[in-house]
Amino acid sequence: MSEYRERTTGEVKSQGEWRSAFKNMSLPRVWTSNVCDAMNIDPVLASPAATTSAYQTSVRDGVEQDSEGNWVEKYVARDMFADTTEDGVTTTKAAHEAAYQATLDANVATSNRATRDSKLAETDWHGMSDVTMSSEMTTYRQALRDITAHENWPNLEDADWPTKP
Repeated sequence: MSEYRERTTGEVKSQGEWRSAFKNMSLPRVWTSNVCDAMNIDPVLASPAATTSAYQTSVRDGVEQDSEGNWVEKYVARDMFADTTEDGVTTTKAAHEAAYQATLDANVATSNRATRDSKLAETDWHGMSDVTMSSEMTTYRQALRDITAHENWPNLEDADWPTKP
């Protein structure tokens, strides 16, 4: 969505909102610098989101001028959590972060268990009574069953999974 900043007041509106504000003026479809000068506005250019760390999010915080004098979207990094007090009970920011991370880990663990179960199901036929399971397949299937004891569990990388023989 195209946004424009009014040079005098600093008010930022979308192109549609500016069209409504200038409803008695015939405006072209494409706004050139001449059109912007006539309306006393400057375009607001897109800019990248703020750099964030764990438990932070990038949020829009108005507009600002860049080093070249252009107006650009301003983003800031904000903490996702803060200390809270409800009914006299205070929960720390660290406790909120730990609970959030526990939820993320639980979701990843659920997904990894489904992957593990699928990999086991793919090799179930090796355990039928008329098939002799190789020691390599037995080792592979046991490694799949033991994957929850892996040091990186639940945040496994591809290399952490056992290799199918």
